[in-house]
Amino acid sequence: MRIGHGYDVHRLVPGRRLVLGGVEIPHELGLLGHSDADVVIHAVIDAILGALGKGDIGALFPDTDEKYKDIDSRVLLEKVFKMMVIEGCRVGNLDVTILAQRPKLAPHIPQMKAQLAHLLACEESRVNVKATTEEGLGFTGRQEGIACHAVVLLID
Repeated sequence: MRIGHGYDVHRLVPGRRLVLGGVEIPHELGLLGHSDADVVIHAVIDAILGALGKGDIGALFPDTDEKYKDIDSRVLLEKVFKMMVIEGCRVGNLDVTILAQRPKLAPHIPQMKAQLAHLLACEESRVNVKATTEEGLGFTGRQEGIACHAVVLLID
């Protein structure tokens, strides 16, 4: 078994879509980034890469490369999933925690969970997604950004 942890954060700004876990969420602010800035998928990618001992998302998909400009992060996860399969691994389980003051994410969690399970070719029961506020504290509490932690157990 292999365990990996991933973390990502992006700034909230006007004029961008808010995409979390491959799901577009209605909100007046979106996440700023070179890609679609999906902090959930980025954290999952880093967790998988960590478990595989393959570096991090920035090394694999640098924000200096124009081919990744505005790319759908699901495409990046598909590439990392293929690496995982080549290494002979499958998902044992995935646990994701999103840190966001707003918007309310509970209504969108089932769709995020289904999307991640689909992208990782595993049963939804192996994926957990949860969200928490930080009681108005820190940059997420002030609604300056959204962060995400992900932990994955890979079975080889």
